[in-house]
Amino acid sequence: MQKQTVGSRVAVYYELTKPKIWYLLVFTAFGAALTASNLYDIQISYLVWGLMLFSVASGSAAANTLTNYHDRDIDAIMERTKDRPLPSKRIYPAVKARNFGLALAGISLVLAFAVSFDAKVSLEQGIWATIFIAFALVNNIIVYSYILKRTSRTNIILGGLCGGSPPMIGWVVVTMSDLWTMGLVMGGLVFIWIPMHIWALTLHFKDDYNKVNVPMLTAVQSEKTSARVIALSTVVMVLFSIAPFFITNESGEDMVGDVYLWTAIASGALMLGLSVWVAIKPMEKAAWTLFKFSSPYLAVLFIALMVDSGYSGL
Repeated sequence: MQKQTVGSRVAVYYELTKPKIWYLLVFTAFGAALTASNLYDIQISYLVWGLMLFSVASGSAAANTLTNYHDRDIDAIMERTKDRPLPSKRIYPAVKARNFGLALAGISLVLAFAVSFDAKVSLEQGIWATIFIAFALVNNIIVYSYILKRTSRTNIILGGLCGGSPPMIGWVVVTMSDLWTMGLVMGGLVFIWIPMHIWALTLHFKDDYNKVNVPMLTAVQSEKTSARVIALSTVVMVLFSIAPFFITNESGEDMVGDVYLWTAIASGALMLGLSVWVAIKPMEKAAWTLFKFSSPYLAVLFIALMVDSGYSGL
Protein backbone atom coordinates (compact mmCIF):
# COMPACT_ATOMS: atom_id res chain seq x y z
CA MET A 1 0.00 0.00 0.00
CA GLN A 2 1.39 3.39 -1.01
CA LYS A 3 2.41 5.56 1.92
CA GLN A 4 0.16 8.57 2.42
CA THR A 5 1.44 12.07 3.01
CA VAL A 6 0.19 14.07 5.98
CA GLY A 7 -1.97 16.17 3.66
CA SER A 8 -3.56 13.16 2.00
CA ARG A 9 -4.26 11.52 5.37
CA VAL A 10 -6.00 14.67 6.58
CA ALA A 11 -8.04 14.76 3.36
CA VAL A 12 -9.13 11.14 3.80
CA TYR A 13 -10.27 11.65 7.39
CA TYR A 14 -12.04 14.83 6.32
CA GLU A 15 -13.87 12.84 3.62
CA LEU A 16 -14.81 10.24 6.23
CA THR A 17 -16.81 12.88 8.15
CA LYS A 18 -19.12 13.51 5.15
CA PRO A 19 -18.61 17.30 5.11
CA LYS A 20 -21.50 17.98 2.73
CA ILE A 21 -23.84 16.78 5.46
CA TRP A 22 -22.36 18.67 8.38
CA TYR A 23 -21.95 21.90 6.38
CA LEU A 24 -25.74 22.16 6.18
CA LEU A 25 -26.28 21.20 9.82
CA VAL A 26 -23.75 23.79 10.98
CA PHE A 27 -25.54 26.35 8.81
CA THR A 28 -28.86 25.60 10.52
CA ALA A 29 -27.20 26.13 13.92
CA PHE A 30 -25.74 29.40 12.67
CA GLY A 31 -29.14 30.44 11.31
CA ALA A 32 -30.94 29.69 14.57
CA ALA A 33 -28.35 31.57 16.62
CA LEU A 34 -28.45 34.63 14.38
CA THR A 35 -32.25 34.60 14.31
CA ALA A 36 -32.41 34.49 18.11
CA SER A 37 -29.77 37.20 18.32
CA ASN A 38 -31.76 39.46 15.98
CA LEU A 39 -35.09 38.84 17.70
CA TYR A 40 -33.85 39.46 21.22
CA ASP A 41 -31.10 41.96 20.40
CA ILE A 42 -28.51 39.81 22.16
CA GLN A 43 -24.96 40.14 20.92
CA ILE A 44 -23.10 36.86 20.50
CA SER A 45 -19.43 36.92 21.43
CA TYR A 46 -16.78 35.52 19.11
CA LEU A 47 -16.05 32.90 21.78
CA VAL A 48 -19.63 31.62 21.80
CA TRP A 49 -19.81 31.66 18.01
CA GLY A 50 -16.64 29.60 17.78
CA LEU A 51 -17.54 27.11 20.50
CA MET A 52 -21.07 26.59 19.20
CA LEU A 53 -20.16 26.18 15.53
CA PHE A 54 -17.20 23.87 16.19
CA SER A 55 -19.29 21.86 18.65
CA VAL A 56 -21.97 21.23 16.04
CA ALA A 57 -19.38 20.57 13.33
CA SER A 58 -17.40 18.08 15.42
CA GLY A 59 -20.56 16.41 16.72
CA SER A 60 -22.00 15.99 13.22
CA ALA A 61 -18.64 14.78 11.92
CA ALA A 62 -18.43 12.32 14.83
CA ALA A 63 -21.87 10.88 14.06
CA ASN A 64 -21.02 10.51 10.37
CA THR A 65 -17.68 8.89 11.15
CA LEU A 66 -19.10 6.38 13.63
CA THR A 67 -22.01 5.45 11.36
CA ASN A 68 -19.49 4.98 8.54
CA TYR A 69 -17.54 2.68 10.85
CA HIS A 70 -20.65 0.62 11.62
CA ASP A 71 -21.77 0.48 7.98
CA ARG A 72 -18.38 -0.38 6.50
CA ASP A 73 -19.54 -3.92 5.65
CA ILE A 74 -22.49 -2.84 3.51
CA ASP A 75 -20.64 0.20 2.15
CA ALA A 76 -18.15 -2.22 0.57
CA ILE A 77 -21.00 -3.82 -1.40
CA MET A 78 -23.02 -0.78 -2.49
CA GLU A 79 -21.87 0.90 -5.71
CA ARG A 80 -22.57 4.36 -4.29
CA THR A 81 -20.37 3.86 -1.23
CA LYS A 82 -17.70 1.29 -2.10
CA ASP A 83 -15.05 3.98 -2.63
CA ARG A 84 -15.50 5.57 0.79
CA PRO A 85 -12.38 5.64 3.00
CA LEU A 86 -13.19 2.51 5.04
CA PRO A 87 -14.35 0.03 2.37
CA SER A 88 -11.55 1.22 0.06
CA LYS A 89 -9.09 0.70 2.96
CA ARG A 90 -7.69 4.19 2.63
CA ILE A 91 -8.18 4.15 6.40
CA TYR A 92 -6.97 0.83 7.79
CA PRO A 93 -7.48 -0.79 10.19
CA ALA A 94 -11.04 0.43 10.66
CA VAL A 95 -10.56 0.92 14.39
CA LYS A 96 -8.68 4.12 13.54
CA ALA A 97 -11.92 5.59 12.21
CA ARG A 98 -13.81 4.48 15.31
CA ASN A 99 -11.26 6.14 17.59
CA PHE A 100 -11.33 9.30 15.48
CA GLY A 101 -15.12 9.43 15.71
CA LEU A 102 -15.12 8.93 19.47
CA ALA A 103 -12.56 11.71 19.87
CA LEU A 104 -14.71 14.07 17.80
CA ALA A 105 -17.77 13.17 19.91
CA GLY A 106 -15.89 13.97 23.10
CA ILE A 107 -14.67 17.28 21.69
CA SER A 108 -18.20 18.25 20.64
CA LEU A 109 -19.56 17.64 24.14
CA VAL A 110 -16.77 19.62 25.80
CA LEU A 111 -17.19 22.55 23.42
CA ALA A 112 -20.96 22.59 23.92
CA PHE A 113 -20.60 22.83 27.68
CA ALA A 114 -17.79 25.38 27.38
CA VAL A 115 -20.21 28.03 26.05
CA SER A 116 -21.30 28.47 29.67
CA PHE A 117 -17.86 29.92 30.46
CA ASP A 118 -18.84 33.05 28.54
CA ALA A 119 -20.05 35.81 30.84
CA LYS A 120 -23.34 36.23 28.95
CA VAL A 121 -24.20 32.52 28.78
CA SER A 122 -25.65 30.77 31.82
CA LEU A 123 -24.74 27.34 33.13
CA GLU A 124 -28.26 26.22 32.25
CA GLN A 125 -27.70 27.18 28.61
CA GLY A 126 -24.43 25.26 28.53
CA ILE A 127 -26.07 22.19 30.02
CA TRP A 128 -28.90 22.27 27.48
CA ALA A 129 -26.44 22.69 24.60
CA THR A 130 -24.55 19.63 25.86
CA ILE A 131 -27.79 17.65 26.24
CA PHE A 132 -28.79 18.46 22.64
CA ILE A 133 -25.39 17.33 21.33
CA ALA A 134 -25.51 14.12 23.40
CA PHE A 135 -29.06 13.38 22.25
CA ALA A 136 -28.09 13.85 18.59
CA LEU A 137 -25.11 11.52 18.92
CA VAL A 138 -27.12 8.78 20.63
CA ASN A 139 -30.06 9.11 18.25
CA ASN A 140 -27.99 9.04 15.08
CA ILE A 141 -25.41 6.43 16.03
CA ILE A 142 -27.26 4.06 18.35
CA VAL A 143 -30.95 4.47 17.50
CA TYR A 144 -30.66 4.96 13.74
CA SER A 145 -27.46 3.23 12.63
CA TYR A 146 -27.22 0.33 15.10
CA ILE A 147 -30.89 -0.39 15.86
CA LEU A 148 -33.28 0.84 13.15
CA LYS A 149 -31.43 1.21 9.85
CA ARG A 150 -31.25 -2.50 9.02
CA THR A 151 -34.49 -3.57 10.69
CA SER A 152 -37.26 -1.01 10.04
CA ARG A 153 -38.52 0.60 6.85
CA THR A 154 -39.48 3.70 8.86
CA ASN A 155 -35.95 3.93 10.29
CA ILE A 156 -35.32 7.50 9.18
CA ILE A 157 -38.33 8.89 11.06
CA LEU A 158 -37.21 8.10 14.61
CA GLY A 159 -33.59 8.05 13.46
CA GLY A 160 -33.91 11.57 12.10
CA LEU A 161 -34.74 13.26 15.39
CA CYS A 162 -31.06 14.13 15.71
CA GLY A 163 -31.38 16.59 12.84
CA GLY A 164 -33.34 18.97 15.04
CA SER A 165 -30.49 19.37 17.52
CA PRO A 166 -28.20 21.82 15.67
CA PRO A 167 -30.82 24.61 15.40
CA MET A 168 -31.78 24.13 19.04
CA ILE A 169 -28.13 24.33 20.06
CA GLY A 170 -27.77 27.52 18.04
CA TRP A 171 -30.84 28.97 19.74
CA VAL A 172 -30.05 27.95 23.32
CA VAL A 173 -26.54 29.43 23.37
CA VAL A 174 -28.18 32.80 22.72
CA THR A 175 -31.27 32.60 24.95
CA MET A 176 -33.58 30.28 26.84
CA SER A 177 -36.54 32.45 25.84
CA ASP A 178 -38.94 30.72 23.45
CA LEU A 179 -36.59 27.74 23.19
CA TRP A 180 -39.56 25.35 23.29
CA THR A 181 -41.59 27.32 20.75
CA MET A 182 -39.55 29.04 18.04
CA GLY A 183 -36.37 27.12 18.82
CA LEU A 184 -38.23 23.83 18.68
CA VAL A 185 -39.98 24.77 15.43
CA MET A 186 -36.63 25.59 13.80
CA GLY A 187 -35.38 22.18 14.91
CA GLY A 188 -38.59 20.69 13.56
CA LEU A 189 -37.88 22.14 10.12
CA VAL A 190 -34.78 19.97 9.88
CA PHE A 191 -36.39 16.90 11.44
CA ILE A 192 -39.35 16.94 9.02
CA TRP A 193 -37.08 17.73 6.07
CA ILE A 194 -34.90 14.64 6.64
CA PRO A 195 -37.38 11.90 5.53
CA MET A 196 -38.23 13.74 2.30
CA HIS A 197 -34.51 14.22 1.59
CA ILE A 198 -33.46 10.65 2.39
CA TRP A 199 -36.43 8.92 0.76
CA ALA A 200 -35.74 10.75 -2.51
CA LEU A 201 -32.12 9.58 -2.31
CA THR A 202 -33.00 5.95 -1.56
CA LEU A 203 -35.53 5.79 -4.40
CA HIS A 204 -32.74 6.83 -6.76
CA PHE A 205 -30.38 4.18 -5.35
CA LYS A 206 -32.98 1.53 -4.46
CA ASP A 207 -31.05 -1.31 -6.12
CA ASP A 208 -28.04 -0.56 -3.93
CA TYR A 209 -30.09 -0.66 -0.73
CA ASN A 210 -31.92 -3.83 -1.74
CA LYS A 211 -28.59 -5.48 -2.52
CA VAL A 212 -27.54 -5.15 1.15
CA ASN A 213 -31.03 -5.73 2.62
CA VAL A 214 -31.36 -2.27 4.17
CA PRO A 215 -35.15 -1.71 4.23
CA MET A 216 -35.32 1.99 3.46
CA LEU A 217 -39.01 2.73 2.84
CA THR A 218 -38.68 3.95 -0.74
CA ALA A 219 -36.30 1.11 -1.62
CA VAL A 220 -38.56 -1.75 -0.53
CA GLN A 221 -41.89 -0.33 -1.71
CA SER A 222 -42.97 -0.14 -5.34
CA GLU A 223 -41.92 2.99 -7.21
CA LYS A 224 -45.54 4.15 -7.33
CA THR A 225 -46.00 3.80 -3.57
CA SER A 226 -42.60 5.34 -2.91
CA ALA A 227 -43.45 8.33 -5.09
CA ARG A 228 -46.65 8.89 -3.11
CA VAL A 229 -44.73 8.69 0.17
CA ILE A 230 -42.20 11.26 -1.07
CA ALA A 231 -44.97 13.54 -2.30
CA LEU A 232 -46.81 13.28 1.03
CA SER A 233 -43.66 13.97 3.04
CA THR A 234 -42.98 17.01 0.86
CA VAL A 235 -46.50 18.33 1.49
CA VAL A 236 -45.99 17.88 5.25
CA MET A 237 -42.65 19.70 5.05
CA VAL A 238 -44.07 22.63 3.08
CA LEU A 239 -47.06 22.98 5.41
CA PHE A 240 -44.81 22.85 8.48
CA SER A 241 -42.49 25.46 6.96
CA ILE A 242 -45.32 27.99 7.41
CA ALA A 243 -45.47 27.30 11.18
CA PRO A 244 -42.90 29.96 12.22
CA PHE A 245 -45.23 32.65 10.85
CA PHE A 246 -47.78 31.76 13.53
CA ILE A 247 -45.34 31.65 16.47
CA THR A 248 -45.48 34.51 18.95
CA ASN A 249 -42.95 35.38 21.63
CA GLU A 250 -43.55 35.52 25.37
CA SER A 251 -45.03 39.00 24.95
CA GLY A 252 -47.50 37.83 22.31
CA GLU A 253 -45.67 39.52 19.40
CA ASP A 254 -45.15 37.84 16.04
CA MET A 255 -41.65 36.40 15.68
CA VAL A 256 -41.43 36.35 11.87
CA GLY A 257 -43.14 38.36 9.18
CA ASP A 258 -43.91 38.53 5.49
CA VAL A 259 -40.33 38.11 4.26
CA TYR A 260 -40.19 34.60 5.69
CA LEU A 261 -43.79 33.75 4.85
CA TRP A 262 -43.54 34.54 1.15
CA THR A 263 -40.14 32.89 0.87
CA ALA A 264 -41.55 29.73 2.45
CA ILE A 265 -44.56 29.82 0.11
CA ALA A 266 -42.50 30.40 -3.04
CA SER A 267 -39.81 27.81 -2.26
CA GLY A 268 -42.47 25.39 -1.02
CA ALA A 269 -44.36 25.73 -4.30
CA LEU A 270 -41.22 24.67 -6.15
CA MET A 271 -40.79 21.63 -3.91
CA LEU A 272 -44.45 20.69 -4.33
CA GLY A 273 -44.06 20.93 -8.09
CA LEU A 274 -41.07 18.60 -7.98
CA SER A 275 -42.94 16.15 -5.73
CA VAL A 276 -45.86 16.12 -8.19
CA TRP A 277 -43.36 15.27 -10.94
CA VAL A 278 -42.08 12.37 -8.80
CA ALA A 279 -45.66 11.21 -8.15
CA ILE A 280 -46.65 11.36 -11.83
CA LYS A 281 -43.40 9.89 -13.14
CA PRO A 282 -41.94 7.80 -10.29
CA MET A 283 -38.52 7.33 -11.84
CA GLU A 284 -34.98 7.75 -10.56
CA LYS A 285 -34.34 11.00 -12.49
CA ALA A 286 -37.31 12.76 -10.86
CA ALA A 287 -36.35 11.50 -7.39
CA TRP A 288 -32.73 12.60 -7.89
CA THR A 289 -33.83 16.07 -8.97
CA LEU A 290 -36.00 16.43 -5.86
CA PHE A 291 -33.09 15.24 -3.73
CA LYS A 292 -30.71 17.80 -5.27
CA PHE A 293 -33.17 20.64 -4.64
CA SER A 294 -34.00 19.62 -1.06
CA SER A 295 -30.80 20.85 0.60
CA PRO A 296 -30.91 24.33 -1.00
CA TYR A 297 -34.60 24.48 -0.03
CA LEU A 298 -33.78 23.98 3.65
CA ALA A 299 -30.97 26.52 3.45
CA VAL A 300 -33.33 29.07 1.86
CA LEU A 301 -35.79 28.69 4.74
CA PHE A 302 -33.07 29.41 7.30
CA ILE A 303 -31.74 32.34 5.26
CA ALA A 304 -35.27 33.75 5.17
CA LEU A 305 -35.55 33.43 8.95
CA MET A 306 -32.26 35.28 9.41
CA VAL A 307 -33.20 38.04 6.98
CA ASP A 308 -36.72 38.40 8.36
CA SER A 309 -35.54 38.60 11.97
CA GLY A 310 -32.87 41.12 11.01
CA TYR A 311 -35.37 43.22 9.08
CA SER A 312 -37.89 43.20 11.92
CA GLY A 313 -35.20 44.28 14.34
CA LEU A 314 -34.39 47.44 12.43
